[in-house]
Amino acid sequence: MAWKTTWLLFLVVGAAAIWTARPRTELLNVCMNAKHHKEKPGPEDKLHEQCSPWKKNACCSVNTSREAHKDISYLYRFNWDHCGKMEPACKRHFIQDTCLYECSPNLGPWIQEVNQSWRKERVLNVPLCKEDCQIWWEDCRTSYTCKANWHKGWNWTSGYNQCPVRTACHRFDFYFPTSAALCNEIWSHSYKVSNYGRGSGRCIQMWFDPAQGNPNKEVARFYAETMSGAGLREAWPLRFGLVLMLLWLLN
Repeated sequence: MAWKTTWLLFLVVGAAAIWTARPRTELLNVCMNAKHHKEKPGPEDKLHEQCSPWKKNACCSVNTSREAHKDISYLYRFNWDHCGKMEPACKRHFIQDTCLYECSPNLGPWIQEVNQSWRKERVLNVPLCKEDCQIWWEDCRTSYTCKANWHKGWNWTSGYNQCPVRTACHRFDFYFPTSAALCNEIWSHSYKVSNYGRGSGRCIQMWFDPAQGNPNKEVARFYAETMSGAGLREAWPLRFGLVLMLLWLLN
């Protein structure tokens, strides 16, 4: 009987762990544990220019939003003009990209833990709306860069990023021959260009009209619920097995 008691205890513990699993609501309305993010999202009435769409509920501070618009700002000491002057039409997309990353509370479904000195979390494979990606690429294709992955591999000896030795400056469309190459690769797959378009409720919009509300809120909810459903489906075989074992032990 002792072995039956042991198995019953195992079943009780296992069942408790599975049946008390809750929907992944922690994926909604959250901020990353990263370098400049607030601990929790909240109103920021004076967010600067391109970051202002997030002012009703933001993970960034006013100061972070201002720095997002500067060259070689204190945020990351990143030099957009590493291969000569970046076209203003191109730079606005990188500013908007920074605002989305720093300010959005709707990236929870794609947050991943990382072991990096400057942040504990990052985003991975955020489904960026195809129009946002295409326009980004079109506006940047005639600007110049020397690398396809901007997350790593720079020369930082001057205190800001410079092109590594033996790399050459070419137009964006040399390093990024397609819009997907740009959006997927430039930040180590932080984004994954979506087949869906704006207004679909299935992709994250980098650009949106705040007067119409933030469409990314419902996108995050959709993917969070999808992930929760997948988790329940994956747990079902184990639940069923535990029930069968319990019936066998009771008999």
